[in-house]
Amino acid sequence: MLDKNGIAKRIAREVRDGWYVNLGIGIPTLVANHIPDGMEVEFQSENGILGMGPFPIDGEEDADLINAGKQTITAMPGAVYFDSATSFAMIRGRHVQLTVLGAMEVSTSGDIANWKIPGKMVKGMGGAMDLVASAENIVVAMMHTNRAGASKLLPACTLPLTGVGCVKRVVTNLAVLDIKDGAFHLVERAPGVSVEEIVAATAGELVVPDVVPEMEI
Repeated sequence: MLDKNGIAKRIAREVRDGWYVNLGIGIPTLVANHIPDGMEVEFQSENGILGMGPFPIDGEEDADLINAGKQTITAMPGAVYFDSATSFAMIRGRHVQLTVLGAMEVSTSGDIANWKIPGKMVKGMGGAMDLVASAENIVVAMMHTNRAGASKLLPACTLPLTGVGCVKRVVTNLAVLDIKDGAFHLVERAPGVSVEEIVAATAGELVVPDVVPEMEI
């Protein structure tokens, strides 16, 4: 089973050299810490920076340098800053090759709910709706179940939707799953996790191949 850093490390394998990548709030922000040496990736944040680096070392934070989730970040050599209008023009113009988002629920149709739980105070949707409407390659980073142990991979989302039919791949603490043909398709299982555990934790239809390899982390 993976922890949050393990999920981020596995998602880092989805990144390709030269890509522009947007990282959502939560687990996705950890992906920047796991890019292999020598790979050039430009991380973009919708609050107006292209060229984010790993999180700063304790004691070396710059309070004026933050990502969209208001976490302190570092900037790589050549990083640029711009206003939100320019940032969202990049997103809406499909100049970002990969978007990594967290989620509270994902459905077998590729729908995602990641911004609101009715009755609870939230800061707002932020840039999530623009990202899911414009991105062609969305990977979701999330825990397979919620704190109560209920599956977050569902036949249909029960929470307010952020986007419809937009998610192609989900990486959880238990597995890597692709979404196609109205079902989750099991691609890899996390170290030490059995297929039976994944089946039990998945509420939506799950297609399991004859052989399911263990993730390489």
